[in-house]
Amino acid sequence: MINRLDLRGRSLSARELSAVLPRPEVGVEDASRLVAPVVEDVRARGAAALRDYAEKFDHVRPEHLRVPTDVITAALEGLEPGLRAALEETITRVRAVHAAQRPADFTVSVAPGATVRQRWIPVQRVGLYVPGGLAVYPSSVIMNVVAAQEAGVVSLAIASPPQADEQGLPNATILAACALLGVDEVYAVGGAQAVAMFAYGAVGSEPQDGDVLAEPVDVITGPGNVFVAAAKRLVRGVVGIDAEAGPTEIAVLADATADAEHVAADLLSQAEHDPMAASVLVTDSVALADAVDAALARRAAATKHTERVATALAGPQSATVLVDDLEAGLAVVNAYGAEHLEIQTADAAALADRVTSAGAIFVGAFSPVPLGDYMAGSNHVLPTGGCAHYSSGLGVHSFVRAVQVVEYSRDALEQIADQIVTFANAEDLPAHGEAISARFGR
Repeated sequence: MINRLDLRGRSLSARELSAVLPRPEVGVEDASRLVAPVVEDVRARGAAALRDYAEKFDHVRPEHLRVPTDVITAALEGLEPGLRAALEETITRVRAVHAAQRPADFTVSVAPGATVRQRWIPVQRVGLYVPGGLAVYPSSVIMNVVAAQEAGVVSLAIASPPQADEQGLPNATILAACALLGVDEVYAVGGAQAVAMFAYGAVGSEPQDGDVLAEPVDVITGPGNVFVAAAKRLVRGVVGIDAEAGPTEIAVLADATADAEHVAADLLSQAEHDPMAASVLVTDSVALADAVDAALARRAAATKHTERVATALAGPQSATVLVDDLEAGLAVVNAYGAEHLEIQTADAAALADRVTSAGAIFVGAFSPVPLGDYMAGSNHVLPTGGCAHYSSGLGVHSFVRAVQVVEYSRDALEQIADQIVTFANAEDLPAHGEAISARFGR
């Protein structure tokens, strides 16, 4: 069911490891060519294009691209009490963690009368994407919104695909989560077209839209499929993005002490997201690998989304990787840079501290990835496709900018004026020096 890659007895560099490790056949670059015309069409035609693409991709033509406020309120009123309690507990835990992420301003006195302050300023407006294709993700509403709110963002808009069985509106549970968090600007728009709407704004095409359907945003965040990730890459530079959060990935670094049933259940849990989801086991134990294979076959046959899981596990993006020892295994997972990395070994905590590339790290047998998907308090919007080598998961930092404030007195500037002039002349920029000396009548 799952491919096996035997790296035992091979000494590979990080570059060589990256080349042989499992990845999906269709990547962001391929998807970019497909979504570029969609992005440009939305930019040119606005709401009319959004309705056309909803009809094409989501099989429904929304009457209301912006969800009416009373519909959002009604979704919360109709929410099952047990689910509401679970959402509220998740909000509490995620808010506690993200409140601690707020960076602190600071002031440095470089010399008497010379100070440099650093301020952290939230962006003014954000567009938050919540998937709604093969599954429903009110958890992604929470992850996006709480991080932005704790950063101090005042203008938040959410987009989630229209559903044919919801009269062209996003899923009711997603709308209920928006209501719980006080978000009333919600759009029934999915995929690459939602990213384009956020980046460029959209003019209305129907009377109910108004003259302007959506204003552009400063930052777009949120997970999605490979086409959403490709669209985010295309508009980066017009707006900021969190990371290219495409199809989900899990890597499990495990030794002979791991429970094969736990490992198999965790690999399968991510495979049910998407046929392109990646499930990777890295182990130095052939016995564990064999036991996981057997458990996967049994569990995949019994789970609800059997076909989707089987496709993901058998795809080129999934594999069991055999290594000589855990040192080699650590090198493999660092080269892979998984969105989610579980460590189920005898010395899991020590190994976790040596991981250099992962979106999030889950330590030990009782910290499975689904914990982070919902109630750990951490954020589940994480970099995929190797982007964890240079990107962080979503957090308060995704919505703030550092601005330095420089304030020198006359005496403080005069003290170093000659040195600045010397520096400027050395760079052949004499007007820079003249801007200093002009203040002292020189």
